[in-house]
Amino acid sequence: MTAYTPILVLGAIAAAFAVGSIAMAPLTGPKRYNRAKLDRYESGIEPSPLPEGGGKVSIRYFIIAMLFIVFDIEIIFLYPFAVAFDSLGWFGLIEMFVFMLTVFIAYAYVWRRGGLEWD
Repeated sequence: MTAYTPILVLGAIAAAFAVGSIAMAPLTGPKRYNRAKLDRYESGIEPSPLPEGGGKVSIRYFIIAMLFIVFDIEIIFLYPFAVAFDSLGWFGLIEMFVFMLTVFIAYAYVWRRGGLEWD
């Protein structure tokens, strides 16, 4: 259990920081709201006007978000592999090649379908 104590302490500090930041923001932040602050934000794209009562958000927004998650998870799996590379041996190397192959297949599919076009 002592090997996991630093990880648990770091997790507790991170959780306390997150909860503290959220709790302090309304107390310390400015309360001057304007139209730009209350308007929705579409990932750096100028927001398109919505009909009365709301409307649909472009599916492109969600596709880009899912792509980010896929490639972010890839990086998360690469760090432990790089740290434990010596102890994994051939099994770890082959497993990482299989993992990278599946990620590259997904990347090629998205590229071929035009998911990376920014028009």
